[in-house]
Amino acid sequence: MYITPKHIYFIALLLLAGCLKMFAQSADKFFPKQDLMTIGSYYYPEQWPREYWERDIKKMAEVGFEFTHYGEFAWSFIEPEEGKFDFEWLDKAVELAHKNGIKVIMCTSTPTPPAWLAQKHPEILMVNAEGRTMQHGSRQHISWSSPVYRKHVERMVEAIGEHYAKDNRIWGWQLDNEPSHYGQYDYSVAAGESFRKWLKAKYKTIDEVNKAWGTAFWSIRYNDFNQVLIPNPKELIAQPSPHAVLDFKRFSADEANDFLGLQYKILRKHISPDQWITTNLMPEHVDVDPTRITSLDFVTYTKYLVAGYDKGVGTQGFRMGSATSIAFANDLFRSFNGTTGVMELQPGQVNWGKFNSQPLPGAVRMWIWHAFAGGNKLVCNYRFKQPLTGGEQYHYGIISTDGVTPSTSGLEYIKVINEIKDLRKQYNATAKMPTAYARRSTALLYNADNRWEMDNQPQTNQWAFMDHLKRYYGALKQFGAPVDVITEDRDFSKYPVMVAPAYQLLDANLVTRWKEYVQNGGHLVLTTRTGQKDRTGKLWEMKWAEPIYDLIGAKVSFYDLLPDSVQGTIKAGIQNYKWNNWADVLDPSAGTQVWATYTNQYYAGKAAVISRKLGKGTVTYVGPDTDDGALERAVLAKVYQQAGIAIKSLPEGVMIDWRDGFWVAVNYSDKPYNVAIPIGAKVLVGEKLLKPASVVVWKE
Repeated sequence: MYITPKHIYFIALLLLAGCLKMFAQSADKFFPKQDLMTIGSYYYPEQWPREYWERDIKKMAEVGFEFTHYGEFAWSFIEPEEGKFDFEWLDKAVELAHKNGIKVIMCTSTPTPPAWLAQKHPEILMVNAEGRTMQHGSRQHISWSSPVYRKHVERMVEAIGEHYAKDNRIWGWQLDNEPSHYGQYDYSVAAGESFRKWLKAKYKTIDEVNKAWGTAFWSIRYNDFNQVLIPNPKELIAQPSPHAVLDFKRFSADEANDFLGLQYKILRKHISPDQWITTNLMPEHVDVDPTRITSLDFVTYTKYLVAGYDKGVGTQGFRMGSATSIAFANDLFRSFNGTTGVMELQPGQVNWGKFNSQPLPGAVRMWIWHAFAGGNKLVCNYRFKQPLTGGEQYHYGIISTDGVTPSTSGLEYIKVINEIKDLRKQYNATAKMPTAYARRSTALLYNADNRWEMDNQPQTNQWAFMDHLKRYYGALKQFGAPVDVITEDRDFSKYPVMVAPAYQLLDANLVTRWKEYVQNGGHLVLTTRTGQKDRTGKLWEMKWAEPIYDLIGAKVSFYDLLPDSVQGTIKAGIQNYKWNNWADVLDPSAGTQVWATYTNQYYAGKAAVISRKLGKGTVTYVGPDTDDGALERAVLAKVYQQAGIAIKSLPEGVMIDWRDGFWVAVNYSDKPYNVAIPIGAKVLVGEKLLKPASVVVWKE
């Protein structure tokens, strides 16, 4: 048999899928299935008088926490002077945890280098877009690219790894803390040098950089790599090359992965193979891409829902956050290799938000159960005691400011701890995912490149990639669909439905894989802006978005954008919808069905939503992006209907998921919802009438 490049491509995919499966098994081994989910809390011994430690750790055990979390911000205590390490205090804290039956997550303290290091080596400091060098006095103010910083990181991680080598009191390890620059990028000299090395590795020659970046435009072209600077909009009169910006964001994400990989390799030389290594990331931050973190055993996430940034659903949504917030993080992080956890979950009121409301009573408990529903192996709250000093004095802890009394949200944690322990008695290792639920399994295809590219060139102040994606994601969860947020290296075939929101950058291989997925019976939904550019961010030298024409059975004639004061209108069947943000105007081929048309503007009567049969499956293309998501939800419902897949119709804010033999429903809305629990099912937690900020768990 002649092996074509196409055969090689699919053989590589199969091998990769096998490796991912093996990786998922190796990560899953750290967490006995019968434990379901383990709950713990952060503690900072270095921040409290030593005479408090024994009381605090004993209290932690008494209220039921099964693990604690040490050392993430403690570098100046671990290495108070250059090359001199002190583990006596940390050893005592580890022993106190062990004495009280509490496992320890040990952390590397890399986000908070000591003052002596920053003073002696200011070149380790990050430089922001305005050219300001960050200073000692907070956290994450360093450059991952600095060779000097990395040398000191290596020595510190080596020391802590050697000291706790094979220590069975240590459950697992966390590298750094929320590794990112919180939406900013590093423009330091070290970052520039590392960026050029990254470009050399990717493109080999400067001519290839010029070609990929289109540097003939505005005579930007380079003669050698040393001329390439980080594209900084703050230092340019007009916009930088979008291709250079895209590559810089890719580099920055890869640099984070490389920095974590450096620490991982050091620790793995020393620690037990039974100990896992992870880090915690923020799912929706832009400067670090969770899908690019490939150097760890698994990845966990940080989640704060009530801080004034997301007002949720209904009149009390600002006290609960959005239902899609934890759900999306669950479905994204779990999808990497089947294992994830919430390393940092809001414990109640916080101090750093736009406004810092009290969560609705019950909301904290609901968040923990929502994390359970999403398959998390662990939940850790930040933090056990409310601090009396420092930048987070108004940040709740499990224990209030007197050091002994549980806070209101602490009581909710204690309640869930006991509920989970009772649930373990009901665990059945042979439980199988219900057939009707499995039939709704859906993939949401995600690539940060698309987000980065469109964030840089939105074309309208109303475009927001994550809002667009979550309109589809939220609709899927209202249907009661189990969702995996996947990347392109995954096997598409196991999902009856796949949605690829605003997939602007693609190549011929992806289009071929989509086509084969559909021909073999899959139902693919593509949305506005898809297929406009190649992987470097260049427009195709062909008709607009032409690479997808054969797939969708239509042409994309043009796109339109409206002022925020003007509403476009659409008719689908007997229903009318409005759009405002973006609209692809479509010209369908023979045999392609028109599901919706534009009804105002000069292109009234033109196709807005189309669908076609292809082989055993279907392809649907949604041209507009709306604000309320009603059109998107209706289109998705029709896709499932025509595919013969039964769906639920849950109100916005209510989600129902299945995990390990248990059904879990949560309610982020401001109205009660009567959950349709089958006769004969056993309610284990909560009640059938699901009140706002509450949960019900049952077993069929």
